[in-house]
Amino acid sequence: MIAEILKVLLLGIVEGITEWLPISSTGHMILVDEFVKLNVSKAFMEMFLVVIQLGAILAVCVLYFHKLNPFSPSKSAEEKKGTFSLWGKVILGCLPAAIIGIPFDDTIDALFYNPQTVAFTLILYGVLFIIVENHNKKRQPSTTTLESLTCKTAILIGCFQVLALIPGTSRSGATILGAVLLGTSRYVAAEYSFFLSIPVMFGASMLKMLKYGFSYTGQEVVILLTGMVTAFVVSILAIKFLLGYIKKNDFKAFGVYRIILGAIVAAYFLLVK
Repeated sequence: MIAEILKVLLLGIVEGITEWLPISSTGHMILVDEFVKLNVSKAFMEMFLVVIQLGAILAVCVLYFHKLNPFSPSKSAEEKKGTFSLWGKVILGCLPAAIIGIPFDDTIDALFYNPQTVAFTLILYGVLFIIVENHNKKRQPSTTTLESLTCKTAILIGCFQVLALIPGTSRSGATILGAVLLGTSRYVAAEYSFFLSIPVMFGASMLKMLKYGFSYTGQEVVILLTGMVTAFVVSILAIKFLLGYIKKNDFKAFGVYRIILGAIVAAYFLLVK
């Protein structure tokens, strides 16, 4: 059991880091899963890799509790109204992914959840990050605060989030890339991406749990809780790192990293495996 816990800790660390950085948690999980095999059923493992995200979601909720809480007694009536408006924009941004993702979840997994697709999307979006950053080098963002984010822009960013239904794209990567293209600052793009994750990842986790059922062995409960707690702690560190990093840097380094990782995934599964 100790060996299994150590494996879960590693998976939780990988999830906590890669869920928030625009480098694809799926790409990393596929690689880690090749070398770190949990002694669980395939169905449980598929559910675990999604439900572990609940820990990551809680990190956002904790870090941004005041900002996201429209009932905070310390907020003025105007601030509460602004918080409700923010939630409205988050819901609008989630609609495109919900409309496409919920009915086609199994189909998308069956068609695209494979190393070849992941390697391709890792490299593709890595290149796009570099192109977009070069294109925006001399442009000033038109949206520099979440309050100035329009409903139209929120929906359009949500359309970019649909791209993340393809494994290897990275949910945060697609939304951040889309938001920056639409004129938001990197900081606004990152924060809005975090907030979009709450209903999307919570919904995906609940959907997987319903499909799997709620009958767990004692070992499975320990594995789930360990993974979620680890992902929670590491996510807090990853989010703080990203927000600090983008104050002084662009996303090109993440683009280069994605290209290298995509090449490694392709080489391993096409040449070695």
